[in-house]
Amino acid sequence: MENFEETLVHGSEEELNKLKSWLFQENIRIITANKELEQMQEQFLKEKVQFQNEMKALNRKITSERQRLKEDNSFFAKKMEILQNGFAQLDLDRRRLDKEWAKLDAKREMMNQSSYGRVDVSLFFKGVKSPLSLKKRYKDLIKIFHPDNVSGDNEIIQMINKEYEGLKAEFETGKHA
Repeated sequence: MENFEETLVHGSEEELNKLKSWLFQENIRIITANKELEQMQEQFLKEKVQFQNEMKALNRKITSERQRLKEDNSFFAKKMEILQNGFAQLDLDRRRLDKEWAKLDAKREMMNQSSYGRVDVSLFFKGVKSPLSLKKRYKDLIKIFHPDNVSGDNEIIQMINKEYEGLKAEFETGKHA
């Protein structure tokens, strides 16, 4: 600075022209540098705006993806709950069906034991004193218990047939009095 001020105060015309030329060149360099800086600043502002827009777009995309993921998770949870409830209902239905089958089997077993196991077929032929009355009673029982009838049963028919054959044999041999 001292050299600069000294040249201005005490310098010759040539030195002043050189200083003027140097100051002019410096002024042009500073203006050019200033324009470059302004252009760079504008470029940076454009890039900043573009970056901000990209960030906003990415944030919207991330937000929408998070929302979609949340909805997918909610949908999956609902499906899983429906499946679990369905399996629980199926298990309850299976247990209820098993109980009903057990009850039905028990009823069948009870019917088999009570009606067929305890049936004394000889009671059907009680009071039969002759082969003719035996044959008539047999025909009547066959009409009643024939499997084609509503109250018919094949097992009872077989038991009636056995008893009939046994009593018929007794009448033929003369053992039945």
